[in-house]
Amino acid sequence: MTLGEKISRYMDAGFPAIYLHTFEEDKADDMIYSIAGGRKVLEYSIVKGLRGVKNTTLNFANTENLVQALKILLTNRDDLRRTILVLKDAHFWLENPEVIALLKYLLQRITLGLECNVVIISPILKIPKELESYMTILTLDYMKQPEIRELIENFCAEQQLEPMPDDLLNELSLTFKGLSEFEIINILGLALAQEGTINRANLDIVFEQKQQVIKKSGILEMIPLKESLEDIGGLENLKKWLKRKSKIFRNVDKATAYGVDIPKGVLIAGMPGCGKSLNAKATAKLFNVPLLRLDMGRLMGKYVGESEANMRKAIALADAISPCVLWIDEMEKAFAGIGNAGGSGEVVTRLFGTFLTWLQEKDSLTFVVATANNIIGVPAELFRKGRFDEIFFVDFPKPEERKKIFEIHIRKRRKDDLAKIDVKKLVDLTEGYSGADIEGVVRDSVEDAFVNDKTSVTTDDIVKAIKNTHSLSEIMADKLKEMQDSYKQRKFKSASE
Repeated sequence: MTLGEKISRYMDAGFPAIYLHTFEEDKADDMIYSIAGGRKVLEYSIVKGLRGVKNTTLNFANTENLVQALKILLTNRDDLRRTILVLKDAHFWLENPEVIALLKYLLQRITLGLECNVVIISPILKIPKELESYMTILTLDYMKQPEIRELIENFCAEQQLEPMPDDLLNELSLTFKGLSEFEIINILGLALAQEGTINRANLDIVFEQKQQVIKKSGILEMIPLKESLEDIGGLENLKKWLKRKSKIFRNVDKATAYGVDIPKGVLIAGMPGCGKSLNAKATAKLFNVPLLRLDMGRLMGKYVGESEANMRKAIALADAISPCVLWIDEMEKAFAGIGNAGGSGEVVTRLFGTFLTWLQEKDSLTFVVATANNIIGVPAELFRKGRFDEIFFVDFPKPEERKKIFEIHIRKRRKDDLAKIDVKKLVDLTEGYSGADIEGVVRDSVEDAFVNDKTSVTTDDIVKAIKNTHSLSEIMADKLKEMQDSYKQRKFKSASE
């Protein structure tokens, strides 16, 4: 069912108000006019005030103020019969007590039989508590790949360009996913102005625009891809598993035709500073897709339904941009307060439910990498089969893993000194050190050698740094022991061999 058909069904069923959450006003207008049928369309905006748009020549003077516009309509209710009232710029007014009271009165009249529907079109979701029970929130969906393909073909035809090769058309339409029709047309126009044609060289422009879209969302963040699996010391079981999923992800059409399920994601839990976040970044590079980070703190809004709408927006944007990796860092903090009584606890519980439902049912190429330090307080529903493909436990690195970590960080900073350093001695001195602890030790020793005008970094320099470092396992011994016991009790798969 299309969004237009859904709106039409809600209107026919007598739903008093639909809040259409979208930036694309023109597209929303076309949709509403196409389903109006014999109904009049009245439209309010701050610039034009109240005016008739479809099947009516009504014009109202001095109605730029929404309070005045609503008072006129409520005084002359015949103007509202068999009418769709479209309110634009309404979010500017939805903190005004008089507007809230007038809208509430109008919506009450509609529920009592007035043949009218109110449609609010806004890029900002604001629903006062007083109007919550009258509102139905709908979102203008992101364009699907076939729609984008058709849009590109129409653009090329209008500009009298040569028909595009099928493989390039598929690649461009996939790359454009997550952008609005307005943004796609603008990028195609920019590419044509710069290059005189539409080709693969334009993909950089698309990527830059996607970064802008994600930044403007205020919820998701696009992370640059620098780290690879080779930058991670140890965790061989996890790396092998990710490489296996990568083969499926890169050949998803063949895999699904063979009967393989689309990969959902992975939860990586365990000790702080042991490579969980690094794995999230390396996964995106391995899969050769964008890495999006979901900041759960940014989801929380002050209006009723705003937090849930932000969650839906983040999920929809990730799905629209897919294939991609969606990274949720420190998940235990993201859903802290689940089950608590009161406003914030109830909101977090609803957000958690929305997220779990999406994890369970999603069929997009959005691969979720969730990381967590302490899962003791996380609800057990998250670990149920079907949410993630696998759950891995990351412990403090074993001797062989510490050796690789030392080699990675020494080679990165002092490649020529590595052969002269007794790495085995360093490994023996760092039992219980995390990967982050080891990186800190190498960093401090290199800095100390530079400050003291040494020509090279020696084993003794690094040993000195180790002696001056208190590892996380010393500082948080009791807490970490509790966490380790919890992971072993749940029988999570070890990330290390």
